[in-house]
Amino acid sequence: MTASAAIYGCSGPRLSDAERHFFRSADPFGFIVFLRNVETPEQLARLTAELRETVGRADAPVLIDQEGGRVARLKPPHWRAAAPAARFGQLASRDRAAAEEAVRLNARLLALELRAVGIDVNCAPVLDLRLPGAHEVIGDRAFGADPEAVACLGRAMMDGFLEAGVLPVAKHIPGHGRAAVDSHLALPRVSTARAELESTDFRAFRLCADAPWAMTAHVVYSDIDPDRPATTSPVVIRDVIRSAIGFDGLLLSDDLSMQALSGTLAERARDALAAGCDVRAAVSEPVTLKPGERFMTPTGIAIAMPPGWEAQMRPRSGLAAKHGISCVNAPGTIDADYRGELKVILINHGAEDFVIKRGDRIGQMVFAPVFQAVFEEVDELDDTERGAGGFGSTGV
Repeated sequence: MTASAAIYGCSGPRLSDAERHFFRSADPFGFIVFLRNVETPEQLARLTAELRETVGRADAPVLIDQEGGRVARLKPPHWRAAAPAARFGQLASRDRAAAEEAVRLNARLLALELRAVGIDVNCAPVLDLRLPGAHEVIGDRAFGADPEAVACLGRAMMDGFLEAGVLPVAKHIPGHGRAAVDSHLALPRVSTARAELESTDFRAFRLCADAPWAMTAHVVYSDIDPDRPATTSPVVIRDVIRSAIGFDGLLLSDDLSMQALSGTLAERARDALAAGCDVRAAVSEPVTLKPGERFMTPTGIAIAMPPGWEAQMRPRSGLAAKHGISCVNAPGTIDADYRGELKVILINHGAEDFVIKRGDRIGQMVFAPVFQAVFEEVDELDDTERGAGGFGSTGV
């Protein structure tokens, strides 16, 4: 069986039976670890081993975002607090050689910490430029504004990772540095002419084009493809990333659940792969649903919100439903002044439906990929009718 071209995250510090079942069935290419998955070095090492065991591949990559600074999943007291990229960029303005060596040594230490807990791919370095007027979503995660200096320090970081057996992921190709909005929340559009981008943003990536992996930017470059962000643009991937920049390694999409992208997650995944991404990631971002809106979870579950109800879908877990139902969740609370009840109907599934009353917290709904769930308003039921199907006041 060929692994699916996907990177998945899990819901907490330990795998549930439902998650094991889902990963065995889906057989993703690899996994990614977030802060929600981390407690101690011993626990994390067990988790990464379990993840690989579910797909039966000891070499299944396990990724993390451990850049240093504000983007770090492994934190004190168990791990050291590494400096952000901008700190090394400041040093480089005074002594380039010293900065390169400091970056390499820091990256080697990061990689040794990762290898010790079974992580072998780090989503760094950030090769985006730090430019005036841009959103601070990149900010001090970038080494600086000069593409040559950024490339030199980025290469030193990649060398340090590789020396200790961790694959680097250059991001966010072909450049997120000019984005005026956070792509986690909205779609950035860059109107800069291609010629200028070629000599600035794209240049940093071109100088590091031999990176083994790279991660795309959810950014529209209007002078190249005004209709699609890089992640889903065949033009940007073919003409810029693969040709002008010359990157020929593994191309990973940034998280497809980010709000920069439109369509269902299934559509986003299809578009990213069709555009030329090798692997898609759909793992982390919460999505707020308003009445009447629908959301397709990473496992293909359509959630429809009824009038008068709002919830936030989060990629976290907790309570597993009682019938072996697997994967994503929908924590939220029903409006305090809402007078009806909601029934969760599991389509194509023989299990009992769940009934949720006003004031109850929807815990962690976990569904298998073949199931679809909708919420509908129902008449009030007494406790006898409600039975074991209610979630009660479970935590999130």
